[in-house]
Parts: sequence; C-alpha cells; structure tokens
Amino acid sequence: MMRLPNRTSVAVTAVAVVLAGPALAASKNPFSAEFWKLSNTDFIVSIAFILFIGVLFYFKVPGMISKMLDDRAAGIQSEIDEARSLREEAQTLLASYERKHREVQEQADKIVAQAKVDAEAAADQARADLTKSIERRLAAATDQIASAEAGAVKEVRDMAATVAVQAARDVIAKQMTAESANGLIDAAIAEVDAKLH
Repeated sequence: MMRLPNRTSVAVTAVAVVLAGPALAASKNPFSAEFWKLSNTDFIVSIAFILFIGVLFYFKVPGMISKMLDDRAAGIQSEIDEARSLREEAQTLLASYERKHREVQEQADKIVAQAKVDAEAAADQARADLTKSIERRLAAATDQIASAEAGAVKEVRDMAATVAVQAARDVIAKQMTAESANGLIDAAIAEVDAKLH
C-alpha cells in the first residue's frame, strides 16, 4: 500500500523545487548534452541538492519539523488556553471583589446613617433631659423663694407684733395706772399669743 505524502512533505518539496529553479535558470540549458556531464558544476550541484532533499525525506526530517511545529503550536495553544482561563478566573475574582466592595460600602453607609440617627436621638434625649432638669431647678428655686418669702412674712409679722406690743405698752403705761396696765398687757399678750400660734 502506497502512503500518500502529508501536507508538510509536499510543502517542503515545493520549496525545494522553487529554490532549485533559480539554480537551473542560471545554469546552462538542462536539455543540452553539456548540462548532463560531470564536469558541469551546475549538474553536480543539482544532484547534490536532490540527494540532500532525498536524505531529508529518508530520515523523515519534514515529519520531525512538522511534529516540532505541531508540538510548538499545541504548546502555544495550551498557553493561550491557560491565559484565557486565568483571565476568566481573574475577571471572576475581580467581580467578586467588586461585589464585596459594594456590600461593604453599603454596610458602611448603613452604619453611618444609623450613627446619625442615634446621634440625633441622643441629642433629642439630652435636650429633653436638660429641659426637665431646668424645670426641676426652677420648681425648686420657686419653692425656695416661696419658703423664704413665707419666712420673711412670718418674721415681719412677729416683729410687727413685738413692736405693736411694745408701742401699746408704752402708750398704755403713760395713760393707765399700774393695775389697769397690767390687766391690759396680760390680755394683749394672750390675744397675740393666740393669733400667732
């Protein structure tokens, strides 16, 4: 069974023929008898070139080159696939980090908003507590003023009663006898004592 040449060997052969073409064109006419003599260097070079190509095919150099190129292409393709998968993984990771960043930012915004609400509530509570404290102090001050006023009124009354009693004693002492004065003084003291207590 005859094996058909693969694309690589056909390509190498085509390249060899194309490269040999200029050598034949620069030489003598290949259809003349002079060309086919061993003294013709162009003929010797052409034979050496054909033998060289034959040795390359015999040792399957085109197949090795093709295999090396295929291996290199497969290596490059695997590197491209790996780079693509790494890129996709990096994009997934980036999207995950961006999502986490957004979540953290939302939580931070919520915390700041809650802190503002708490601060406003604390300020309102402090205002209410201050208002109550001021009201209590005003009530205490009012009570103290009322108590002081009541004490002052009592003291003034006591003093007025004492002065009135003294004045009445002096007036009565000048106008009355000792016996009637003593009776009036006793009656006035008893009346003042009854009114004050």
